[in-house]
Amino acid sequence: MTADSSRGKLLLRFFSGLTEYTFTSRLGVADPPLIDYLSEMLAHFVHTDSIYGLRTPTGERLSQVADMLAEAEARQGAARRRVHRHIGDFTLFWTGLYPEIAERQRKGRKDSLIDYQDQGKRNYLLASQLPADQQSAPDAVLQRLSNQFELCVYGLGELRKQWEAREGDADTPLLLG
Repeated sequence: MTADSSRGKLLLRFFSGLTEYTFTSRLGVADPPLIDYLSEMLAHFVHTDSIYGLRTPTGERLSQVADMLAEAEARQGAARRRVHRHIGDFTLFWTGLYPEIAERQRKGRKDSLIDYQDQGKRNYLLASQLPADQQSAPDAVLQRLSNQFELCVYGLGELRKQWEAREGDADTPLLLG
């Protein structure tokens, strides 16, 4: 096992525990597939290259939802599903964990006219209705993300509060409230 894969597993374990605690204990949402999805998304998005990992066929990095939507229209099948899912993840990540940054990202840019929450809900639903490949999230989970987008945004905000409350306090177990 490489050091990177070991760190990745520890990071996923951290996010899994924190997400399960926040959603199950604090919000009363007992939905293991949804919690697993959110944990994996958080661990994946630790790397900026993953957050901004969507690229055009020519390799141009897409950082605006408006550009991602245009790219989704240009793709078909499972590739289109992956773009719609990424838009859902991207908007959920920013509106849930860092709404202040999401607002700054949108100001004066193409995304200034886009409601990230509406687009997140819409794109998860679209992704759930398109053909899947082997690495795709289950349709039912994507549909729940669409239907419960606002709850997930709120839950990620609470999750952020949990880790910020314990930053620098090495003596306090992270997952005990």
